[in-house]
Amino acid sequence: MRLAVALRAVGLVLLLGFTWLLANSMLGGDSNSLIRGLITGKQEEPTPEPKLRKYKCGLSAACPPKHLAFRLTSGAANVIGPKICVDDKVLISSAKNNVGRGLNIALVNGVTGDILEIRAFDMWAGDVSDLLKYLRPLHEGTLVFVSSFDDPASKLNDEARRLFEELGSTAAKELGFRDSWVFVGAKGIENKSPFEQRMKNSKSSNKYEGWPEALEMDGCVPLRAPLET
Repeated sequence: MRLAVALRAVGLVLLLGFTWLLANSMLGGDSNSLIRGLITGKQEEPTPEPKLRKYKCGLSAACPPKHLAFRLTSGAANVIGPKICVDDKVLISSAKNNVGRGLNIALVNGVTGDILEIRAFDMWAGDVSDLLKYLRPLHEGTLVFVSSFDDPASKLNDEARRLFEELGSTAAKELGFRDSWVFVGAKGIENKSPFEQRMKNSKSSNKYEGWPEALEMDGCVPLRAPLET
């Protein structure tokens, strides 16, 4: 009798061991839960994979306090429009039907983060004087977010390029026909902006026929402290 009980116990151990090896080889995962399920009669739920958390404007990490999250995407050729997201608000996009050929610009209060104005300026067939009237009266600390679409430069004159340089741009003076450009500047900035990318239109390297590839840039822009009165 005791021998029969012992043999059954050994048989059960061997069966569990064989089941574990089979599950481990076939499933390639943690088969311990399967063994525990066989013993307890309950199958454990697999541990879900952690979800990648997204922050404002799709950034991979949260911005520090008193900073604005942003993501800029230039247009792709003359087909897909640009996109400007600031503080998790999509300001300009094809879905909003407010993009335009040339320069798409959003002005933001550099102290409060409030949206001030959104405009598009046609730099192929438009009048550069409209852009100049837009940029000349900017108040100190105003943040300027720019995304190009199709052609950002044909109508640019020396004054327009200089105004962008005063906002912190290093690429505006050389910006050319159908270049891709994304830029964040500020009125009264003391140094060159760290937020700028330019892709030159070049037949040898263009991703699209006649246009370079689209650009995407994101980051965190610090807000200014309010002026003391």
